[in-house]
Amino acid sequence: MSLGVMEEEDLAEYFRLQYGERLLELLMKFPSTEEQSPSPSIRLLEKKKEAKIMHQAMEEKKETFKRRMEALNLRWEELGVKEAQLKAHIKKFEQFIQENDQKRIRALKKASKERELKRLRVKELSKAKQEMAALRQEHQRINAKLQDYSIFQKYLEKVVENSEFEEIHEVIGRYKTLVSMHYDLMQSAQEGQEKIDRAKARLTRYVEEKDDEVLQHNNELARLQMRYDRARSDVIIWESRWAHIQNTAAKKTLLLGTIKMATLNLFQIVSKQLKETTQVPLEDTHKQLDMIQEFIQDLSDIWAEVKKKEPTSTKT
Repeated sequence: MSLGVMEEEDLAEYFRLQYGERLLELLMKFPSTEEQSPSPSIRLLEKKKEAKIMHQAMEEKKETFKRRMEALNLRWEELGVKEAQLKAHIKKFEQFIQENDQKRIRALKKASKERELKRLRVKELSKAKQEMAALRQEHQRINAKLQDYSIFQKYLEKVVENSEFEEIHEVIGRYKTLVSMHYDLMQSAQEGQEKIDRAKARLTRYVEEKDDEVLQHNNELARLQMRYDRARSDVIIWESRWAHIQNTAAKKTLLLGTIKMATLNLFQIVSKQLKETTQVPLEDTHKQLDMIQEFIQDLSDIWAEVKKKEPTSTKT
């Protein structure tokens, strides 16, 4: 809604509130037509006069209200400007606070880094002091050693005076050459000794291997000798057993021949008793024994019958 429309609505509302009741009061003050009835021209003049007075009053009120509204609008604009200024000031203040916080954080980080750097510098300084003290001790030790070795300097100077060398460094060079040659000779001797040791080790391993082989062959020879001895003893045992078997077989053969002769004699006796001619071969001993067994069985049966009849004849 625009400012002009707001002013007209506020002005109408203002006049309605200010003059609504007063107009009613003024109208009530005028005499009614029944009580007084002036002429129409007089009433018209009076009405115009009252209307003019009311119009002037309304114009004054309207002007006063307009000035008040202008003052209010001006005040409102001033308040808007102050509000914008206040917002800008608050924004700047917040930005200032934020920047201060960031600066404080950066300052704290910087202070922490500076403290850490200071601690490292102090540590490095302490280490440098220790190294300096160690270097001083080393310097003192080297100076003391140099003082101790000064006698060798004097000795080398005397050697140069009493020898073919002209400078001390020539003596030192000759010494280094001799040391190098000695080192080479020692190296060669060590390599030769290592070769000899390796050859001895190989010879020792070879001798041990051959000793192991000889021992294995000796063990195998002993085992074969034991087998040979056992075989010989077994041969003797089996030879004695074979002789015993042969002797036993001869005895059994003799016994068998005797049995066959006895069987044949018995068979011939039985044949004579039976008075029968049998067709049994002389070598068939089993058949002969069967015939003898039958004969003996028959005799046993006859003898049993005789035994049964003897008591009967005795009673008679």
